[in-house]
Amino acid sequence: MEYLEEMFSLTGRTAVVSGGAGAIGTVMSDALLRAGANVVVWSRTDKSLEHFLKRYRDNDDLSTRLSTAVVDAGDEDDVERALSAATEHFTMPEILVNGVGGNRGKRSFIDIEIKEFTEVVNLNLIAGLVVPTKVFCRHWIERSVPGSIINLTSMTSYTPLSGVWAYDAAKSAVLNLTMAAANEFAAHHIRVNAIAPGFFLGKQNKSLLIDKKSGDYTERGRAVINRTPFKRFGAVQELAGATVFLANNKASGFITGVSIPVDGGYLIHNI
Repeated sequence: MEYLEEMFSLTGRTAVVSGGAGAIGTVMSDALLRAGANVVVWSRTDKSLEHFLKRYRDNDDLSTRLSTAVVDAGDEDDVERALSAATEHFTMPEILVNGVGGNRGKRSFIDIEIKEFTEVVNLNLIAGLVVPTKVFCRHWIERSVPGSIINLTSMTSYTPLSGVWAYDAAKSAVLNLTMAAANEFAAHHIRVNAIAPGFFLGKQNKSLLIDKKSGDYTERGRAVINRTPFKRFGAVQELAGATVFLANNKASGFITGVSIPVDGGYLIHNI
């Protein structure tokens, strides 16, 4: 156990999880917290943060190492303000999880609504990577902090899914910029990696994968299961291990520019 503690403990370190109150963000926030880190959770709404905090009401050990803030991750001034507040509350964050993202429906290419397309790209790419990464890395470089960034890529970063054009475009860009940023910031001992969740049932995609009336898989749900070697959807808790691994400089200190699929083998499907 001493070896595991030395290898994976995040005690004394501070992490910011942007989008940390969503389904995936909650698991990543909780994993970092239970590994010993001080965790600052950012979300766009008070409501989501209130819901997130309920799970820690009766756990003084964890709640004392937890802080939350309403932050627009796409607004550079707001991110600057929130980073300063996180530093004052704990210490200068050494870990950034870029967990902001999402999609809005499915449609044919000729029916794309440009305003909606732009909003989805801004959500997943600008708020979900560009602005927080820019702000954090500027401060880390100034202070010689060997930071670790974990982005959220997707199955669509590798292979596009039909009908989700803006999401496809944004998530492929997230993978590209993960690699590019890793190259640029390596000289400053800043690591930039990503986790690529496979198909996990959540609020946003459940109706696409499960028929509300019958409870059976939809056509798309069946297609996903048929090309997933594990023949099931993932449980969000299965993202915890990859999060702690990539956050810790001892466990993954020579790893940068990679995206780790947690996908039940979806990307290795063959016939």
